[in-house]
Amino acid sequence: MNVAVVMGGYSDESVISKRSGQLILKNLDRTKYTPFEVHILPEGWNVIVDGQQYPINKGDFSFEKDGKKTTFDVAVNTIHGTPGEDGHMQSYWELLDLPYTGCGFYQSALTFNKRDTLSVLSKFNIPKAKSIYISKGDTISAQQVADTVGLPFMVKPNQSGSSLGVSKVNDLAEFEKALEFAFAEDNDILIEEYLKGTEVSVGVLNLNGKTTVLGLTEIISHNDFFDYEAKYQGKSDEITPARLDAETEQKVRDTAAKAYEALGMSGFSRTDFIVRDGEPHFIEINTNPGLSGQSIFPQQAEYAGVAFSDLLDSEIKLAMARKVLWKK
Repeated sequence: MNVAVVMGGYSDESVISKRSGQLILKNLDRTKYTPFEVHILPEGWNVIVDGQQYPINKGDFSFEKDGKKTTFDVAVNTIHGTPGEDGHMQSYWELLDLPYTGCGFYQSALTFNKRDTLSVLSKFNIPKAKSIYISKGDTISAQQVADTVGLPFMVKPNQSGSSLGVSKVNDLAEFEKALEFAFAEDNDILIEEYLKGTEVSVGVLNLNGKTTVLGLTEIISHNDFFDYEAKYQGKSDEITPARLDAETEQKVRDTAAKAYEALGMSGFSRTDFIVRDGEPHFIEINTNPGLSGQSIFPQQAEYAGVAFSDLLDSEIKLAMARKVLWKK
């Protein structure tokens, strides 16, 4: 099978996505698959073969090399952020009848929107932080926010990943700067109550047709919260398995699986919780979690004793099965 390992994207997360793509290329079983490195970037869509770039034909997601056209049997999607984590690429591939890994276009668009995700999960009684949603041009004072969600509080772009544009406001004087930082990433912002507790990141996937919790990782940031620097520049301790008592661990596992299924997910995911007073509070779900050397999901797979090549096998099988459903 010709496998397009699709990485990059149009956001600042493209650097991390390329690292994720390299891990996938390294672990795909060469006896089953012929992998191709595909870069989706603002400057162009290209396949990299022997260090040379060949442009993707967007009409059918193919490329030509030495006069020979190559098409793909499946796309393994590891774009973080837009257009691979917000439903755009998924919709495009479905129009082309090309199977792809991960969740569908609707679930991808839904979960990329923090506000809408929280709205859906509220119907399933999954605990979450108190929050306010504002758009660029809205007027709200720091005191109004503090009166609603308390102090300190978090300011986040509604649609962004890797903690880009996220701030923790400890003093009301920091509010305007936090807004400016978040609005640089998105026109809509989510302001949330700061939850003091144990931060846990949970890998969940559909493994061979069954919702599976891969593992729990405890996050201890050296910074004020788990920001970009803590995630990717070594400024955090990541402890797998998380240091939770058995009852709390099971509650986190059950809640993570419940959220995954409530959102209609498939494929790899990483769901973040803050455990406060024994209750896991949902923070967000990432539908294309980082797969670089610093990323949590591969650490959990290693701890669980599951070969990454087997996880990729399962993903590709699920993608091909979904194509059969399309035909019906």
